[in-house]
Formats: sequence, C-alpha cells, structure tokens
Amino acid sequence: MAEHFHAVVWIDHRKAEIYSYGGGDVDHGTVRHCNAARSIHHRANAMGAGHVHEDGAYLKAVADALHAAREIVVCGPAAAKDELVKWLADHAPQIRARIVGVESLDHPTGGEIIAFAKKYFAPKDRMTPQVF
Repeated sequence: MAEHFHAVVWIDHRKAEIYSYGGGDVDHGTVRHCNAARSIHHRANAMGAGHVHEDGAYLKAVADALHAAREIVVCGPAAAKDELVKWLADHAPQIRARIVGVESLDHPTGGEIIAFAKKYFAPKDRMTPQVF
C-alpha cells in the first residue's frame, strides 16, 4: 500500500480491512487470519473463559500493514479492535502512539468505512498539519 497520512482498520477475528487515504486517492488491503476459528466462543462444558484470543501472527500482520500511516482509527464490531490496540501497546508502541481513536462499527461496506474515516478525521485535519 502507498504511504498516506490517514488509515482506518476495520477488524474482527477473521480479517482486517485496511484503508489508507490522502490526496484524493484511497488504497485498500486485507489481512486474513489464516487459522481463524469458525466461532470465537468455546462450546458448552468446555474449559476456560469461553473466548478464543487473537493470534499474535495475525495481529503482527495487521501492524505491519499500518506501519506507514501517521493517524490511525481502529474500528470493528467486537473485542478484536481492543485486542489489536492492546497488542500494539505491548509489541509495537510506535504504531500504538499513532492511534487517534477506537470506535465500534458493525459490518459496514468499504464505502461506509471510508466515509466514516473521512468524517472522523475532518476536525483533526483542520487542527493539525499533515506532514510526514
């Protein structure tokens, strides 16, 4: 993906949709979890807390896709977005420092994700310069 100032990542336990944009163009990439379980919850009578945690290799691949963005918003329908932010704080603090927001967003289309990001970043763009 090209280097753009803004990025929005929509993540769940199966895939991460990453959109970076700036200067009128948008780049899109997808990171898929290669071993994603069909269900993230354990069956009845199973040991454990009942939730399968995200794989570090999957989260690292998402972090690698976000390395060039200067402002990032993370969104998604459930806990995967929070697990990504926590993983970044522990393993990639330089990327975590560039996250400007974490928002709940169910299952939008690509166009809806871009519209959300542009609306989200609009007030910040007026107040901060966009310089690499």
